[in-house]
Amino acid sequence: MDSRDAQPETAARAGRPLDRRAELSEFLRSRRARLKPEDVGLPDFGRHRRVPGLRREELAQLAGVSVAYYTRLEQGNGRNVSAEVLDSIARALRLTDAEHAHLSHLAKPKAHKKKPAARQQQVRAVLRQLLDSLDGVPAYIVGRRSEILAWNRMAAALFGDWEQLPPAERNWARLVFLKPEYRELFVDWEQKAIDIVCALRMDAGCYPDDPRLSALVGELSVKSEEFRRLWATHDVKEKSHGVKRLHHPLVGDLALNFESFRLTDGTDQSLITYHAEPGSPSADSLRLLASWGTDAARAVTR
Repeated sequence: MDSRDAQPETAARAGRPLDRRAELSEFLRSRRARLKPEDVGLPDFGRHRRVPGLRREELAQLAGVSVAYYTRLEQGNGRNVSAEVLDSIARALRLTDAEHAHLSHLAKPKAHKKKPAARQQQVRAVLRQLLDSLDGVPAYIVGRRSEILAWNRMAAALFGDWEQLPPAERNWARLVFLKPEYRELFVDWEQKAIDIVCALRMDAGCYPDDPRLSALVGELSVKSEEFRRLWATHDVKEKSHGVKRLHHPLVGDLALNFESFRLTDGTDQSLITYHAEPGSPSADSLRLLASWGTDAARAVTR
């Protein structure tokens, strides 16, 4: 491990937050580098170009701002930037809605009365009752930093016996990047890993001063080469639905539709549910898992 690999661990041990200015600078550079001149109707001078993607002056022209202004922003100085300028830059960079929101958070962070790490994430009792009422539907609630906060019996049967894990390890990022059994559980492990890192990046934009998030990023950067690679891409996105393919050690392959419902109570929590197409082999497998109960859960995290 070289000195660069050790830096995240050192920062985490010192309890230092993520550097918002550096995050802003690297995000803008990464988004600019992925655009080719022909993507935005500019001439391409081929081998005469010294940088990948667009030049700063080209991006500034597209956004309608001066090169000096954009350069200051890309150097991490977003203190006085207006929402209108950020909108123009987002359009020039062809950012997605999630990327646009991330840029806004990095450039103009909101002031929080209480740091998110200063209080324990809590799940309302009514939501726990809702989880238990979803009979036959694997469901759980995830909070900031990819922390798994609550789940029902079917989620345990599908994803593992989280109750037996220390609370700090009930975290999707730690499970996917550090637990070998989850590489076997997710058929497309790489996509699951990407989704998690993208979500953590969004959290980092909203809460750059969260020491627990900094510690998590530092730990994973030291322990997982895959995490370091994905974190360096600065990709962000929100995935609200889709299909997840799993390989459960007891019932084999499943194809499940998932839905993510963002709670609007200010807790930064989401309810995630999984269901199978009626009459499908995956639906039969879910019913079989339900009949096995805790035995199914222990089979995953054996």
